[in-house]
Order: sequence, then structure tokens, then C-alpha cells
Amino acid sequence: MFQFDNKINFINKKNDLLTVGELLVDMISADYGDELEVSSYNKFFGGSPANIAMNAKRLGINALVASAVGKDGLGNFLIKHIEKSGIDRSYIDTVDYSTSMVLVTKSKSSPIPIFYRAADYHLTYTNRLEEALKNSKIFHFSCWPISKEPSRSTIERCIVEAKKHGAIVSFDPNYHPMIWEKGEDGPEYIKSILDKVDIVKPSEDDAERLFGSDKPKNQIDKFLKLGAKLVVMTLGKDGAIASNGFETITFKTLATDVVDTTGAGDAFWSGFYASIIKGDTLREALNLGFAVSAYKLRYIGAVVELPTLEEIKEIYGL
Repeated sequence: MFQFDNKINFINKKNDLLTVGELLVDMISADYGDELEVSSYNKFFGGSPANIAMNAKRLGINALVASAVGKDGLGNFLIKHIEKSGIDRSYIDTVDYSTSMVLVTKSKSSPIPIFYRAADYHLTYTNRLEEALKNSKIFHFSCWPISKEPSRSTIERCIVEAKKHGAIVSFDPNYHPMIWEKGEDGPEYIKSILDKVDIVKPSEDDAERLFGSDKPKNQIDKFLKLGAKLVVMTLGKDGAIASNGFETITFKTLATDVVDTTGAGDAFWSGFYASIIKGDTLREALNLGFAVSAYKLRYIGAVVELPTLEEIKEIYGL
């Protein structure tokens, strides 16, 4: 069980964090427009698992990302971005499908993304991926790869292999109906795998999409009853709640200057992972995760130049 005032004792392995999932291009409009009347879009590196791995590496731990991109210019753009961050790109497959893309038109209300998916869900289970799982302390995935085959089967095998070798399994339940097959009950599938994961970090919106509207504490209880061992629910400006099923603790937001919310959740994960790998208690790691997220919120973009964890602690008085 995860005790908030205890450290996590990891098996000694050469890699700290392995993230598996989507690597894609975000095409974001240059101007605001609710009806797609804008004329130009700019391409940005995208994909939550890669964002987490790159942030974590900047915070001083070893990180790998496994994904699939197309044999095209957009795929090359993404791979070069990974290489520039210093992460081994050999776990990124190039496949005979177009690189996946998300089109986002900036809006004064909530922007509605349009998904163009092909290469990202053609991630297959390979001997090399299996070797990475054996040699990693933490395995992280999100809803993207489990929303379609064959990457769903890949993730299912990854979970089994990761647990067999004593890795922590973390899941970001960022459910969005538009990335799932038509007619499939995505929430039910997500609920069915929660007893196979250790840590989940839903937002209030994630929980509502999965369970319907309810109070945060009740939502957390639903994740725990379905088998998750540690649930961290982010509440935006109201901070966060974390529970291991026996103790529930709250966190006030550390964000005082919000410029861009893109990638704030990814920043939390990376700070949290770096902290527990470096030997902090679970409570300290959660605080560090929220501090890294608050730091990212001050800047535009999903991945920013992060200071060291020690500097983050000093900035936020931790």
C-alpha cells in the first residue's frame, strides 16, 4: 500500500521511467475562431507520454518513451524533437501510416479538438519494448493507446510484463469519446483495467466523463473501489485531493501566475516521478509534482525549460 509519509523502495534498474503511448503533431491556429474561419495553423510537438518523459529527464531522472509515428515529414519532426531532448529514439517505431495529428482552433470558450489518427495506435509489442519494461522502475500510459487496437493489446501486455518485474504501473485516465471506436463503451473498458494499475491521476473532467457528475471525494472512492491503489484528483484552482483508500489528504494550488494550462498535468507527473525516484516520501513527491505543474503554468507550451527539483523546492518553499 502507498503510505503518504513513506518512500517507495524501487528495485534497482537502469531506467527510471518508461512512458508508452501517443506521439503526435498539434496543429494550433494562429488566431481565435469558433467556426474554423481562421486561415493559418502552426505545428507543435505533441503527445502526453513524450511530454512527461522529456520533463522528467530535465528534472534529472532516466526516461524513455515508446510510440509510433509515420514514415513522413511530420514523423521526422517528432523524432528530431525527441533526439534534441536527449532521449533514446530507438523505442519509437516508424510505421506505414500517416503520423497522427490533432487540429486545435483557439477559442475564447473551450476549444474543440479534431483528431486525425493513424500511426499512433499501430504501436506493437516487440522484444525491445519488453526489454525496456523489464529494466524500468515505472511504467506510465494514458487513454490514447488503449482506445484502439493494436496498441490496446500492446498496453495490456505491457501491464502484465511491468507488474511481473516489479514496476509501478501508472495510468492517466484522460478519456475523450472522440478518440475511441464508434459504438464502443470506452468508460467501461477503462473501469475494467483499474484493478491492474497502481496510480491514477484523473482531473474533475476525466472523472465526470467516466462516472458522471459527483463530489470529488465520491469520485475518488469510485476509482479506489475499482482497484486503483492511489488516486490523485486535480481540482484546478482548488488544488487536489489524494487518497490511498485509508487516508485522504488535500493540496492547495501553488499556481499564482497562469499563462498557459497546456501540459500542466504532464508537468505534475514528471515532477512526481522525479521526486519519488530521488527518494522523497509520497507526500513530498505529490507536493513537488504540483510545484512543477505550477512552474509550467507560468509559461507557454507543454514542455518548458524546467529548473532542477532543488530549485523548484526553493521557489515554492518546499
